[in-house]
Amino acid sequence: MVALYSGGLDSSYLLKLLREAGVREVVALVVDVGDDLGVDSLASRAGRLGADLAVVDAREQFADEFVAPAIQAGAHYLAGYPISSSLSRPLIALKAMEVATECGATAIVHSAHPSQNTLRRINTSLDILGFPGMFGTPFELTPVSRSREAAELAAVGVDELADRTISVDSNLWCREFESGVLEDPERFEIPERLYEWTRPGQPVAQDSTEIRYEGGVPVQVDGRPLGLVELIAEVNRLAGAHGLGRYVGLEHLSTGAKVLEAREMPAAHVLLAGFAHLLSATVDAETIREKLHLDQLWVREAVEGRWFGRLRVAAQEFISSVSAGVSGTVRMKLTGGQASPVSIRARAPLYLRDRGSWDATNSPRPGATSTAAVEERVPAEWPRDELTGVPGDRGPSRPRGQREDRPPWK
Repeated sequence: MVALYSGGLDSSYLLKLLREAGVREVVALVVDVGDDLGVDSLASRAGRLGADLAVVDAREQFADEFVAPAIQAGAHYLAGYPISSSLSRPLIALKAMEVATECGATAIVHSAHPSQNTLRRINTSLDILGFPGMFGTPFELTPVSRSREAAELAAVGVDELADRTISVDSNLWCREFESGVLEDPERFEIPERLYEWTRPGQPVAQDSTEIRYEGGVPVQVDGRPLGLVELIAEVNRLAGAHGLGRYVGLEHLSTGAKVLEAREMPAAHVLLAGFAHLLSATVDAETIREKLHLDQLWVREAVEGRWFGRLRVAAQEFISSVSAGVSGTVRMKLTGGQASPVSIRARAPLYLRDRGSWDATNSPRPGATSTAAVEERVPAEWPRDELTGVPGDRGPSRPRGQREDRPPWK
């Protein structure tokens, strides 16, 4: 049996249950998507609970195949905060299926509770992928409180998790917090100790940073080419020192009920904003309108656990096609509480850099169809340009007593 394992309270309690149920061969699978893993402590804890630890490094695959498409899709949950676990869960399910196939396991279990969206995201992913064995979580029908989990684990010698009242989910794109003191949306306060990337008092390296995008994917920071894993870590460091990228919001469960989540995502804050500015600089407005619609469709499918479904994949084709032309650099100012652009340089820009010159160059010539259209809708007494005969930018003097907002020909 393969048990998805993070080393936290829920997944450690799951290993305890499996041991007590007499399951002899359990692979405690850790899929590394950028969390700061203490492999030795994880192996020790899993061993004490009767399981063998297996670690799969999926950081590059997570960045290249899941985070990069999310950047191109401008992936925010209902325009609120960037999505995160919706990206990692399908990859974790995929790796669990691969490991189960390799070791001949006939079941994949996880520790998600009904109030956690991981439950449907893992289950739906395994279903779409066609895993032939059993899969799911024992807590779907019989939830267990975190206090009870901690007490029972302590009773069998695993007492280092006793103070884990808040659930923390971490990957290279996001650190997310829920439960404990964050249970009640009407009264909560986020402990400052939870934050790592955006904690106060960090040395500030610089007040701005320049990101280069190729085909909608960030590839350089301040002129330095970096793989996406390293690039995200660098922008997390630069923007996190300014406290950027903290979010708090509600997310819906499959029943329609909503739960409170907090997160820190400094790199996501900067990279998504930079992409949006460069997209605006390179893609026409009508295409962007359609992309915004499909972006939210893409997000919906990811959030609902249908990452491997046909609809998200089809939406991705359109989004990737549009993003292919989004190349250039954006310099973002990191001070003032948000990332703000101070320079946008597109490789194939649609923006004007000199409006006056553009007006002179693009004015209709005499005899052009557009000239006739202009002549029909403006009064004859308006002044004409000496060279083109096209109405200029000044109307006649306003008669005394006439309202300023009323055209002289009415």
